[in-house]
Amino acid sequence: MLQVGPRNLITDVDGIQVGNAQDQRLRSGVSVVLCETPSMASGDVRGGAPGTRDTDLLDPSCRVDRIDAICLSGGSAFGLSAADGVMRWLKERGRGVAIADAIVPIVPSAILFDLLNGGDKAWDWPPYRELAYDAAGRAGQDFALGNSGAGMGAKAGNLKGGLGSASAVDAATGLQVGALVAVNARGYTTMGDMPQFWAWALEQNGEFGGLPPPARGLALPVSHSRADLAHDPADVARSDPRGNTTIAVVATNAVLDKASAKRLAVMAQDGLARAIRPVHTPQDGDTVFAIATGKRQLGDDPFALAELGTLAADCLARAVARGVYHAATLGAARGWRDVFGRG
Repeated sequence: MLQVGPRNLITDVDGIQVGNAQDQRLRSGVSVVLCETPSMASGDVRGGAPGTRDTDLLDPSCRVDRIDAICLSGGSAFGLSAADGVMRWLKERGRGVAIADAIVPIVPSAILFDLLNGGDKAWDWPPYRELAYDAAGRAGQDFALGNSGAGMGAKAGNLKGGLGSASAVDAATGLQVGALVAVNARGYTTMGDMPQFWAWALEQNGEFGGLPPPARGLALPVSHSRADLAHDPADVARSDPRGNTTIAVVATNAVLDKASAKRLAVMAQDGLARAIRPVHTPQDGDTVFAIATGKRQLGDDPFALAELGTLAADCLARAVARGVYHAATLGAARGWRDVFGRG
């Protein structure tokens, strides 16, 4: 029997902690997923404009198969320096790959574009290392959604984006799955001008508003114009629209090898497709990481990994909707609750 975890957060997965740090003036932030012990991981990149660090080593053909943390950051390419702050925090605690007398923490990372959201980006040195160090120090089981961490300055189509999370537990097997996502998509997370999320059919316990499905016979939007997909009127005139990106982590307590973790990340990408339309566009850098903490055997069922991947995709779709649902208006980016007068 499947049920939502006690927190409905990725930290319902044994061995996972999350820390966030954000700056209201900057309108940006960092989210850190810490593994309590080195954990198997892989990743999958689908967007046409990704910004990542150390994702090549997550390929099953590469040597390193366990990581210490994953870092999600705002700041576009400037935000890739956030991983340095996480590495410093881990190294101070003796955590990382030991190579002779050296210790090298393994921290793959991905970034989203939030440079044009009205925040003060007039820095001398990008502040993301310090934010990430702070976020790592704050890691724990509970954390805020919406305008938090990497979701602080995010947008999602015509709405304020944010940080979302969700979980599911199989009571029969003890397997756990969770997702964390910073939603900064060019596409819509809601059905056109309606308040219903594309992920509404997957909602658990009213976690993103508990709205009914659209009225029978109501035509749903099948596409959006260039003007609809612009985050602000100025975007319409740009021949090269600015980048976006939805970046995410899915985690499980299952024992997986690196190839299976890769497949989990690939299948989890379908969660973005269930919750965002369109997705994986040339302007997005959509990236999903997968972590397996190895606390519970998956079993010999040949379909077990497929079921786990399906569950991860559903969790990620729910997390996308929760991130937007909890996001508050910030500057010109209006929150879902303000737009639709609900929640």
